[in-house]
Amino acid sequence: MAIKAEYIWIDGTKPTAKLRSKTRVLPNADKIPTWGFDGSSTNQAEGHASDRVLAPVRVTKDPIRGGDNILVLCEVNETDGTPHESNTRALLRGVAEQYEAQESIFGIEQEYTFFKGSRPLGFPEGGFPAPQGGYYCGVGAEEVFGREIVELHLDRCIDAGLAICGINAEVMPGQWEFQIGPVDALTVSDDMWIARYLLYRTAEEFGIDATLDAKPARGDWNGAGAHTNFSTKAMREGYDAIITACESLGASQELVLEHVTQYGADIESRLTGKHETAPWNVYSYGVSDRGASVRIPWQVEVEQKGYIEDRRPNANVDPYVVTRLLINTCCAALEKAGQV
Repeated sequence: MAIKAEYIWIDGTKPTAKLRSKTRVLPNADKIPTWGFDGSSTNQAEGHASDRVLAPVRVTKDPIRGGDNILVLCEVNETDGTPHESNTRALLRGVAEQYEAQESIFGIEQEYTFFKGSRPLGFPEGGFPAPQGGYYCGVGAEEVFGREIVELHLDRCIDAGLAICGINAEVMPGQWEFQIGPVDALTVSDDMWIARYLLYRTAEEFGIDATLDAKPARGDWNGAGAHTNFSTKAMREGYDAIITACESLGASQELVLEHVTQYGADIESRLTGKHETAPWNVYSYGVSDRGASVRIPWQVEVEQKGYIEDRRPNANVDPYVVTRLLINTCCAALEKAGQV
């Protein structure tokens, strides 16, 4: 019996890539072929040589269409099989393989905001809601907006077999979060992109837009981030490795900027030193400090082992990029220190 395969890929739009998808009818799911698309319409090719290749890398159940239908996450390649310049997954693959022995694990907290027209969901027309605070993990119609979309999205992520581990309402009306992990770099990134696709598609059914904008509402409101939790085998076994990883991320101003300039568009508007952030161009770390660039959770200090949370990545960060940067910086430092 024929099935529908929804091919999903990340385009070349800058400064923030978009998700694209199209449907192919296949006789079954036994063999998922490569496919092609018009790269000149996705900022991935010139019109005179526009063919680009979709190479399947992750297949899940399609929880929207149901049945035997599937979602097919793809890398984008050139016609000669080499990775396209927008293919950030290929760059992560190489770094993950290089430091595979350190057993890196990630958990990413994806914040996002629902919009109805030009206003965040829950913002009254021609005015503003009560100040932030009561909305965080809120309960009740005066505190929470869009829960029906969030619950359906969670169910669909579970049905698709993604490594989703939780949801919560955030500090601004219409702002929510879901978490993926703890899993390896490629899995957390693949699952994050598929979960984003399911979020957009689910919100679409309600006539609502889900945005990953870093500062969806200007003024005295929190921005939207993708706090990234990270550990290696050595970090999960001892505190010295935790400190080495934290120190490595601030080893030089050049390195600090290398990370933060790739942590998502419009990062300066979110990382201001206010609203539970550190200034975008100043690196710091501390125990239980949500105003630091990198937080060491209190229980990690108590237990003298565990993980760190990089609080700098924007909601619109490319998970393939942030995981690659953390592995490349921290694992290299741990290797140099003999903490592997």
